[in-house]
Amino acid sequence: MVARALAVVAGLSGAAGVSQFPEYSQQYMQRLGGAVDELSRFIDDFDADAGRFELSREAALVDLAQGGQMGAARAESMVKTIERHARLSSDLEQMQGLGPFSRARYAARFTDVELAGRVWENYKPALPLTFEGIVFAAIGFLGGLALLSGLIYLLRLPLILFRRTPEPIDRPELET
Repeated sequence: MVARALAVVAGLSGAAGVSQFPEYSQQYMQRLGGAVDELSRFIDDFDADAGRFELSREAALVDLAQGGQMGAARAESMVKTIERHARLSSDLEQMQGLGPFSRARYAARFTDVELAGRVWENYKPALPLTFEGIVFAAIGFLGGLALLSGLIYLLRLPLILFRRTPEPIDRPELET
């Protein structure tokens, strides 16, 4: 009875957690698009400033880095911004136009800590009543059951191994 209750709780917990993925991924994608747009604008402004002095982006970064401590720090932060823009743009390009099932394959690309944190700040879990929400809930339910079953098996394994008594070995008797 207790095991069944635990199994239902584990299944429902898995269902509740995994069913949130479609909406979370949708919100992450929206923020990702906004972040890429804003970083693009920032980098375009930097490139325009460099162009006014007939400098390439790389030459402008070198020039900025030679402008004292503040310039060096600003050049370093600009390089990080450009790298982040490239990473986020690649993530957005890979996931653009994908539905929730396809986005699940690319969930490993939801790696920007700042962006994910902002999504979680505003995210409110809800009961998903869409087809994809129900499918993800079913997957989560089965995953929760499987996780609990595996945990119970691992906890019982020592008992199973120590309960076994070795069977006697039949040895033919030798005639003398």
